[in-house]
Amino acid sequence: MSTHRPTRRPARRRSRLRAALLLPLLAVIALLAGCASHSDNPAPATSGSSGAAAAPAFPVTLTVPGGAPLTLNAQPQHIVSLSPTSTETLFALGAGKQVVAVDDQSSYPAEAPKTKLSALNPNAEAIAGYKPDLVVASGDTGKLTENLSKVHIPVLVLAAPNTLQDALDQMTLLGKATGHTQEATKLVTDTQGRIKSIVDGTTKPATPLSFYYELDQTFYSVTSKTFIGQVFAQFGMTNIADKAPEAGGYPQLSAEAVSAANPDLVFLADTKCCGQNAQVVAKRPGWSKLKAVRNGNVVELDDDIASRWGPRLVDLVQAVGTAVDKAAKQETR
Repeated sequence: MSTHRPTRRPARRRSRLRAALLLPLLAVIALLAGCASHSDNPAPATSGSSGAAAAPAFPVTLTVPGGAPLTLNAQPQHIVSLSPTSTETLFALGAGKQVVAVDDQSSYPAEAPKTKLSALNPNAEAIAGYKPDLVVASGDTGKLTENLSKVHIPVLVLAAPNTLQDALDQMTLLGKATGHTQEATKLVTDTQGRIKSIVDGTTKPATPLSFYYELDQTFYSVTSKTFIGQVFAQFGMTNIADKAPEAGGYPQLSAEAVSAANPDLVFLADTKCCGQNAQVVAKRPGWSKLKAVRNGNVVELDDDIASRWGPRLVDLVQAVGTAVDKAAKQETR
């Protein structure tokens, strides 16, 4: 299988990959930036906002793999989130009332106080303007942590996970950081249970199905070494990107390589960013003959859900499970 690396990629997709997957191939997500107007009415929590039997215990010390311990002396009440995944998790934990601002890529939930803060162009002064007592981000470019530490603002950096367990551990950590440990425990347990139920309920074909996962229309993909790749591996599938020479985590394939592999399923994680869909894919030279195209197994994923590792991870697993179940049943006919 041939691979090549172009000198440039579509700017819009490049931002999405950095902000969402933190591809080691591209760059770790940067953090804040841009001045934005303060939301006077922080969004309410969407779940788990009541029922805590006791006041949260602080101070707490948070330990992030590869990072220095972070101690919070009191429960944060003015959180700025520069990570779409963390934004979703904070609201799912019932910490929405504690969030005063989120970055421009945090599109869910709708009530999140979205601003012009950018995770790609760090601007510590703009973030400090929200007077946060905790900033949550997916990376530390632009010396964000160092700059905010000068004004005594703690930064919790939660990078893209390598495994499903890493993603669940981040939910637990955010619960501890915000004083919602019970809610975090419930969220993790529910997420694990729902994923197991989906995987166990999916038809298992006699021969493993092969798949191609598309990050953008220049054929960047993911291998089984990545978090997304491990999600797919739960269904016993064969990832065609694993055969790419020096694949690493995010190889760039070619149209010819995908055609030669002739995957059973194609998953498109570039529907919003890049306008890709089953009809567009079918018009690519030679792709109309692909097994996935002929059998109607080109799956159009929601870019946001496919690139985040928070509570909506279950939705991604469900989409994959539904597609695998359909393809597996076709094999038995």
